[in-house]
Amino acid sequence: MKEPPAFLAFDLGAESGRVVLGRLRGKPDSRTILADRIEVQEIHRFSNAPIQVEDSLQWDVHHLWSEIMHGLELAIREAGDALVSLGVDTWGVDFALLDSSDRLLGNPFHYRDRRTEGMVEAACSIITRSELYDQTGIQIMPVNSLYQLLSLAKSGSTQLAEARTFLNMPDLFNFWFSDVKASELTIATTTQCFDPRRNYWALGMLKKFGIPTDIFKEIIPPGTVLGSLRSDIAKKVGANGVKVVAVASHDTQSAIAAVPTTTDDYLYLSSGTWSLMGTESVQPVINRASLDCDLTNEGGYGGKFCLLKNIIGLWILQECRQVWAKSGNQYSYNDLIQLAASASSLSTFIDPSDSRFLPPGDMPGRIQDFCRETGQLIPETHAKIVRCILESLALEYRNVADRISNLLGRSLPVIHIIGGGSRNNLLNQFAANATGRVVFAGPVEATAIGNILVQAIATGQIKSLSDARTIVRNSFDVAIFKPFSKAEWDEAYSRYERIKRKY
Repeated sequence: MKEPPAFLAFDLGAESGRVVLGRLRGKPDSRTILADRIEVQEIHRFSNAPIQVEDSLQWDVHHLWSEIMHGLELAIREAGDALVSLGVDTWGVDFALLDSSDRLLGNPFHYRDRRTEGMVEAACSIITRSELYDQTGIQIMPVNSLYQLLSLAKSGSTQLAEARTFLNMPDLFNFWFSDVKASELTIATTTQCFDPRRNYWALGMLKKFGIPTDIFKEIIPPGTVLGSLRSDIAKKVGANGVKVVAVASHDTQSAIAAVPTTTDDYLYLSSGTWSLMGTESVQPVINRASLDCDLTNEGGYGGKFCLLKNIIGLWILQECRQVWAKSGNQYSYNDLIQLAASASSLSTFIDPSDSRFLPPGDMPGRIQDFCRETGQLIPETHAKIVRCILESLALEYRNVADRISNLLGRSLPVIHIIGGGSRNNLLNQFAANATGRVVFAGPVEATAIGNILVQAIATGQIKSLSDARTIVRNSFDVAIFKPFSKAEWDEAYSRYERIKRKY
């Protein structure tokens, strides 16, 4: 019996990387859909931690490539000639610079590196904040590629002077796989170097900042087949005819492709280190109201834009866990959720968007400082600190959900939570309670699933995004959380809003 078509997703997050094999199943039973379900199998998982190099924070890109290649070898052993294609998605904003011989000019920097301190202010001294937003439609955050590049330009970086190619992280791996240098749309839009109205790089703005514009490559849409796997790699791993697909290579956009929605009137929440909350739109929304709401317009799959807000998410909990581990408290994430469930409810809150929570460090101490400064009870135990984090995130979800709904003039009564954070049932219930919306949680591996399904569309195995989402609904269970305790959460939200206005 012929093996079903298989596809390989390299899904790289800010904490770990996954290599996931997907197989389409089912008989072609209609003219519009060639499969009715998908099975996914994790082939390889590896850590992805930044490295400290002197006074800078960098990504160990050679370690990542080594793990990617190992994952490819494992996948070939598993799928053999049934493997049709591969695709890479990663976190946003970070990038590599290549010289005239296509050699890497050092490790890519980590978005939390301190070199971007003061760069937003430096940019806004050249063009106004509103002009910056009007040209890019992107939430103004110091982690964005624009401010990383500006820091290089202002410091007279020799790397930037020698650079001939700028590639975001998934574009770099696509180049190493295929020998094609191109910038995939969804990841390009995370940079704040892209003009969504013109659908191209914001070259005039970049010139004003002293950033060379000839390093930016052609923009290609998600779902572009770049070609076959490079011959030397194919020979090494024993691959035959495997295609390299530029998927929706920002991990959030791959995840959105796998949202099992049946309607356009929904919110998605990609929950992980970052929480990204938004909805799909047929065109970018760039106006004074979206600027005031600090919303981002990211390119999505199928010509759509995604109006969203970047929220500092479970990063805050991850850092607390690291700090407590150093003092001998080795908590699993399940342990932390159980601790939070045992603590008193809705007593203290933080504003997750406060800049103090962005860099690594003593997160429990920062939470206590924030509560002290805002005149709240100080959470003294680990349980109370975790409860504070989760409830504060849920209240921030309400803030963002209401702003987006009001801005668009549309009722968005449903939230689809996808990604690793969708396993956090306590936070899922808090999100339902805080927002007053029904929450659907799952699939957990939405990013890898979306990556795989975009490959399947690109190679002609399924017909459309609508068909892809039908396959997701057929293939994975989704947990449902309905809101309760409305009055209690409404009162908590009033207190939360007062804290946000103060800070």
